[in-house]
Amino acid sequence: MLRIAVQSKGRLFEETMDLLKEAGIKLPAGKRTLFVASTTFPVELLFLRDDDIPQAVADGVTDVGIIGENEFVEKKQNSEIIRRLGFSKCRLSLAIPKEKEEEYQNLSWFARKKIATSYPVILSDFLKKNAIKAEIHLIRGSVEIAPAIGLADAVFDIVSSGSTLVSNHLKEVETVMHSEAVLIGNRNLNKEKRETLRELIFRINAVQAAEDKKYILLNVPNDKLARILSILPGIKSPTVLPLAQEGWSSVHSVIEEKYFWEIIGKLKTGGAEGILIIPIEKMIL
Repeated sequence: MLRIAVQSKGRLFEETMDLLKEAGIKLPAGKRTLFVASTTFPVELLFLRDDDIPQAVADGVTDVGIIGENEFVEKKQNSEIIRRLGFSKCRLSLAIPKEKEEEYQNLSWFARKKIATSYPVILSDFLKKNAIKAEIHLIRGSVEIAPAIGLADAVFDIVSSGSTLVSNHLKEVETVMHSEAVLIGNRNLNKEKRETLRELIFRINAVQAAEDKKYILLNVPNDKLARILSILPGIKSPTVLPLAQEGWSSVHSVIEEKYFWEIIGKLKTGGAEGILIIPIEKMIL
């Protein structure tokens, strides 16, 4: 049985649970507890605070964990990133009061300043790397209000959309690192747990390979087939099958959502008919 530590709340929790559900990992119905086993796959979930997960994985309390890369880097525990998961993306940035924006030229502005943050390790490493001596003021939560109440000259915090900074009259001036959800693991998993982990990663890959993709079927006159095939992408190449009606073929392919309307327009202009679009749940590459 593979034990997975999952953040107990927040956006990363919701996206993690959606991913596990799509990967066929179902949990018993009813009220969620701190610890619960899947009914469909040999894993059990342990719900923890995000900043407790790196140590829990390193100490072997749990085998793997899904966490923001920022927390993994901040805690510097002896575990490893097994796979980047591509969701819950954000960045860790330095921000200053909006009214100081015109005087800011480069990182030297932070010399001898007080910077409020919940990520002192990452910030300290960054300042040392850039030979900047500043005072780090540790705050747990609501970091962005520190300059307004006189606790700090600047902040170092997570930024997603940037709306929180704007609402607190702060200006993002330096991005220190980009972060996303990662699957981390204990370095000493036994053979059985590694096999389960491989199957879990296989399922995750299948789910994420299908994200933002559509399966497309269309009918094409054979004399226009070459033009249509030049428009369509595919995992390897589009599939072409003869139709019962002589002189026509059925073409099957996979397209990305972001190119959908652009490609559909070209297909219609190129002579395709009877275009059918089907959502994809899983994709095994």
